[in-house]
Amino acid sequence: MAPHRILPLLAGLLALAPLGAADKPNIILILADDLGGRDLACFGSKYHETPNLDRLAARGVRLTQAYSASPLCSPTRSSILVGQYPARTGITAPVCHLPAVQFEKQLEPGNVNSRLVVAQSVTRLKPDYHTLAEALKASGYATAHFGKWHLGHNLKAGDAYEPRDQGFDLDWPHTPKAPGPGGGYLAPWKFIGDPEIKDAAGRHVDERMADEAGQFIRASKGRPFFVNFWLFSVHSPWNARQDYIEHFKQKTDPANPQKNPLYAAMVKSLDDSVGRLLKHLDDSGEADNTIIVFWSDNGGYAYPPKQTDPAGFAEIPATSNLPYRSGKASLYEGGTREPGIVVWPGKVKPGTTADFLMQSVDLYPTLIRAGGASPRPDQKVDGLDQTEALLGGASPRDRVFCHFPHGNAARDSVMDGFYAGTYVRKGDWKLIRFYARNADGTDELELYDLKSDLGERRNLAKEQPGRAQELNGLIDGFLKDTEAVIPKTNPNFGKAAPKTPAKKTALAPDDLPGGWKNRAGPAAVREGALHVESKGAGSFLGVGAGLPAGPAKFTFRIRAPQAGEGRIALLGAAGGAEILSVPYRTSGEAVWQTITVELNAKQDAAILRLYLPAGSAAVDLDDLVLTAGQGKPRRWEF
Repeated sequence: MAPHRILPLLAGLLALAPLGAADKPNIILILADDLGGRDLACFGSKYHETPNLDRLAARGVRLTQAYSASPLCSPTRSSILVGQYPARTGITAPVCHLPAVQFEKQLEPGNVNSRLVVAQSVTRLKPDYHTLAEALKASGYATAHFGKWHLGHNLKAGDAYEPRDQGFDLDWPHTPKAPGPGGGYLAPWKFIGDPEIKDAAGRHVDERMADEAGQFIRASKGRPFFVNFWLFSVHSPWNARQDYIEHFKQKTDPANPQKNPLYAAMVKSLDDSVGRLLKHLDDSGEADNTIIVFWSDNGGYAYPPKQTDPAGFAEIPATSNLPYRSGKASLYEGGTREPGIVVWPGKVKPGTTADFLMQSVDLYPTLIRAGGASPRPDQKVDGLDQTEALLGGASPRDRVFCHFPHGNAARDSVMDGFYAGTYVRKGDWKLIRFYARNADGTDELELYDLKSDLGERRNLAKEQPGRAQELNGLIDGFLKDTEAVIPKTNPNFGKAAPKTPAKKTALAPDDLPGGWKNRAGPAAVREGALHVESKGAGSFLGVGAGLPAGPAKFTFRIRAPQAGEGRIALLGAAGGAEILSVPYRTSGEAVWQTITVELNAKQDAAILRLYLPAGSAAVDLDDLVLTAGQGKPRRWEF
C-alpha cells in the first residue's frame, strides 16, 4: 500500500481508540526468517556484524534457551499468532502459498517407493482462530503487519486468510502468497504485486518496510499500536549488497565455521533494517512505552546455498549453528534453537541474560496479557504466559515439544536430522523419536543430555532406557492431546517394483524413465525419487504430451531447498513454439510439496516441459501425473 493510501486509513482507525488505551504498552514483534541461534554477535557470532540487535539486547533480556515451535517457517508463524503447537493446528509444513485449501489433518496417500507415509499439512490458518492481532485489536490497539506472511492467501470472494482478515488493520507490502522475496531483496522487486510500490534501484525491501512501519508508528499517536514486523531476511534467494559482500570477504577467517561473505552481508542488511525501525520508534518518543520482541521462525541454513547472486559462494555453508547440531529443517538443536530478545522498559531489567525455556507458542499468552487483552475461552492455548519469568521470577515451562511429521531424507543427507519425528526437551534432557527409522520399521529413539552434550553427539537411549521411555511417554501424551498426525510405515512399500531398477542411481543425460528427456543437469534416482541438478536458467525436463486442445491438469511432487518460480510449458510440436506457459512456485523449505498446474491450451500440444524453479540448484521430483480433461491420467513414478 502506497504512503498516500496509508495515512487516510490510519486517521479513521485512530478515531476508534477506546478510553484508557493510551495506558497500554505498544508492542513490536520482530520475526527473522531462517536466522540461526548463533548468527548475531550478541549470541556468539565472531563474523557477522549486528550492532543494532546487540544494542537491542542491551536494552532488555537475552534469552539463551529460546525455541521455535518447528524447524520450518509457516508452522512457527501460526504458533505465534494463535498460541497453539503446529501439531494441533495441522500447519506442519510451509505450504500455505499453495492454491489448494486444505483444512483436514491427514496422512499423504503414500508412495510404493517410500517406506514412510508422512503428514499432509494444512494449507491455511483457519479464520475462526482468535489471533494475537484480533485480541489486541479488541483491546484498543492499532494493528499492522509488515513483511512476510506465508499463512494463506485469498483466491475468491469470501476467503479470509490474509493479514487484514486475521486482525491487522494494515498489511504492507501485501505479499501473502510469497514464501520469500522471489527475484531478490534489492529493488526493483519482482515478488511484490502492487505496481505502486517502487523504490530506487538497489534498495533493500526490509529497509523500506522499516520506513513504512515508522510511518504507522508516528500515525498511531494516542493509541497503543501492535507492529508485526516479519522480516523477509535471511531466507533465500541468496543475494545481497555488493559492498557488504566485499567487506566480509576481507574479514573471512577460514578457521571460523561462519565464513560465507554473502550470507554475512544478508545478516548485516537484516540488522540495518531493525536499526532503522528502532530509530523510527525512538524518534516517535514511544520507545519507553514499547515492548519489543525479537525471534526467528526456525534455525539457520547450515548448508551450501548451491546457487547465489553474485556467484562464488554457493559451496560455502550459509551459516554454522555450532555448537548446535545441524540447522533448518532438522529436529536437532540447530533446527529450532533461536536468538530470543525481549525489551520491556520499566519491567525487564536491561542488559540481562536468562536461561529459562521459552518457545514461540508462549508469545501469544504473554503479549495478550501485556496488552490487557484476553484469549477466547473456547480456544485452546498451548503457550504459557512467561511474564513472571521475564520480570525475574520463575518460568512455568519445564519442557518444550516439537512435532515435525515430514522429511524422509537418507541418514547421510546434507540436512542432518531432516526426518519425520517428534522431540521433547525436559530440563537438560532431550529425546527425539524418529518414526519407522529402524531397519525393522520401528521408531528410533535418540536421547541427549544437553548440559554435557549440547552438540547432540552421544545417543544415550540404550544406556538409559528408563529415562528414554519416560520421555517417550511424554511424547505419547503430547501427540494424543494435540491430535497430531503421526507418520507410519507404508504398508505398500516395495509391493510394486519401481520402474527404475533399484540398484541404478546415476542416469545418463537423456536416460529418464517414462520417456522424459533431460535438459537440466545430472540426474539420479534416490529413495524412489528423481534427483535432478539444474544448470541454471532454462533447465527443464520434457516429455511427449499428446494433449488435445482444452483443459488439462499436471500434478507433481517436488522438493526444493530454495524458493523459486518454475513453469510448465506446452509446445505445439517437437522443437516448435510454446503455446502455453503457466508458472508455479516452490517454498524453498526442503519438504515435499504437491503442485497442481491447470492447463488450457487453445490448440493440441505435442510436448510438455517442466522448467525447474529458478534459484534451486537441485530438486527432487516424484508422482508426475498428466490428465487431459476427463481422460485417464498418465503417471510417472521413480
